[in-house]
Amino acid sequence: MPASFVSIGLIDPKSPSNVGAVMRAAGCYQVNEVRYTGGRYDRAARFHTDTKNVSLSIPLTGVTDLLGDLPDGTSVVCVELVEGATALPLFVHPDHALYVFGPEDGSLDQALVDHADAVVYVPTVGCMNLAATVNVVLYDRLAKSARAQGSDALIRSSRDTNNSVRVKQPAPQ
Repeated sequence: MPASFVSIGLIDPKSPSNVGAVMRAAGCYQVNEVRYTGGRYDRAARFHTDTKNVSLSIPLTGVTDLLGDLPDGTSVVCVELVEGATALPLFVHPDHALYVFGPEDGSLDQALVDHADAVVYVPTVGCMNLAATVNVVLYDRLAKSARAQGSDALIRSSRDTNNSVRVKQPAPQ
């Protein structure tokens, strides 16, 4: 198994725009795979919202069992605004994780929460939408990792082609 394995699990997502945004986040944060359950997304998938075509390099797979076929040693981390959960700023991310997110119009099942190795929440006032929550959790994972070091080379390889803005260097004194 690689040094790090990150999977995103979506429970019965309904919004193609949210799934498209999740796929874009998956590409930005180097997720290994995205899994989803339920049939609502399949019915809406004709609305192509993966603007960076990340699904060509990161599998987006419909499954009946979100926890099936996980690599050994993968921790299940439920992300849900529930009492008793750990606030994300205090959470230590496992090297190998499946982050499970509930549907936009519901919650995770109690049985899944009970099965999880950890349950975390983003300490906001009110709840965020699915895609925003995935981005925040993945950013938190990155920010707490050794990969958090940035560089101008990373910026050049990551930005859109129409962006050539630079920070003005201070004049020598």
